Amino acid sequence: MPLVFTETLRLFTPSQPRLVTGREHSDGPEEKQQFVHRVFGMADLLRLLLRVAEKAANVARVCRQEAPLFQLLVQEKTGDDKNKKFVQDFKTLADVVIQEMIRHDVRAQFPEMAGFIHGEESNKFENGLGESVTVTVCGTQEETAKLLASVLDGDNTAASLLARAIHQDPVTIEANTDGLTVPLSPSELGIWIDPIDATSQYIEGREEVLEEGHLFPSGLHCALVLIGVYLRSTGEPVMGVINQPFNYKDPAGGGWKGKHFWGVSFGGVNACSESRPKDGPGGGLSAVLSSSEKPVVKEALTSLCGPDKLIYASGAGYKILCVIQGLADVYILSEGSTFKWDSCAPHALLRALGGGVVDLAKCLQSNSGAQGHQTELTYHQPNTECKGADRWANNGGLVAYRDCSQLCSVMGALRGKL
Repeated sequence: MPLVFTETLRLFTPSQPRLVTGREHSDGPEEKQQFVHRVFGMADLLRLLLRVAEKAANVARVCRQEAPLFQLLVQEKTGDDKNKKFVQDFKTLADVVIQEMIRHDVRAQFPEMAGFIHGEESNKFENGLGESVTVTVCGTQEETAKLLASVLDGDNTAASLLARAIHQDPVTIEANTDGLTVPLSPSELGIWIDPIDATSQYIEGREEVLEEGHLFPSGLHCALVLIGVYLRSTGEPVMGVINQPFNYKDPAGGGWKGKHFWGVSFGGVNACSESRPKDGPGGGLSAVLSSSEKPVVKEALTSLCGPDKLIYASGAGYKILCVIQGLADVYILSEGSTFKWDSCAPHALLRALGGGVVDLAKCLQSNSGAQGHQTELTYHQPNTECKGADRWANNGGLVAYRDCSQLCSVMGALRGKL
């Protein structure tokens, strides 16, 4: 069984050294010192990612709560303005600002990771004057505001509001991982960032009151900040942080509050903020899909699960989170329409719970059945046959699962159908 920690978390500090549980050390003093340093780096990275994910969530909330930013978020350009070179759209700028903020903060604490922090968006824009602007986080709020104003065609009000959110420190995320130590250093790792997954739901902004144990297929809660950490040498996901910025509204102030999830999986260490879900009443397999999934897949899964156990939801990250939380048993996608930044973070959480995310096409072609590390998604190598963002697509589709026996059932139902 995976080792699961409680939701209230506190990371140890260098004054509380702890080594990997169950590992005996006969190394000399120099090797021991180096090993302890490596452990602290990994723990500090988790703490940092929880903090920057909350900063990112705050930026996402501010863009909806502050009227000048919200108007930019939802406006649709028409006529001559439709073709104007104005940051493509403000949603893209919000994505890039969050991505570059995370990149800035990680690089500041772990400079050895600088060349391995990847995101969905390019940070180069052209403003209405045709000027090329590279969006970065500057040393001060005022400098960042000035840079953003140059992208926003001189909209100083919006630029100042956005810069303030970027430079604002979040509330402290308490994290307790006593006993969790991983013998990896940041120099062995890379990061994938999805600044705002399910952006259409974020912009549409439909509000839902979430109920524990129930899947809500669309709404603001589908918009997630995803930060995944992978091992450079093998591409396996070893850490994931998910922040759900719009989890519930504060009854006192009326503002949105978020929820965070995290998982670590490497070697014999598996830890997660979520407990492994218990089997639901009545048994049977439940699957979450995109509403645009191929009819042949829907038909095969209807035969396997029954029509009442097929659920449709928005956002790739949210659908995998539903599997993590036990709101669905599996998530199946037959198209290559997701990317490494969509799946890396939740994949790490599923691994910590004993599950995973596999390449659907490779699984269907494999002689060894559904199981096997060779079919798990990896995150370190592009598809050289593709160009642009498609180099990092999950081209074979995917299946996210918690239990290998359920994965086998899905493969059995789909084999010969695709």
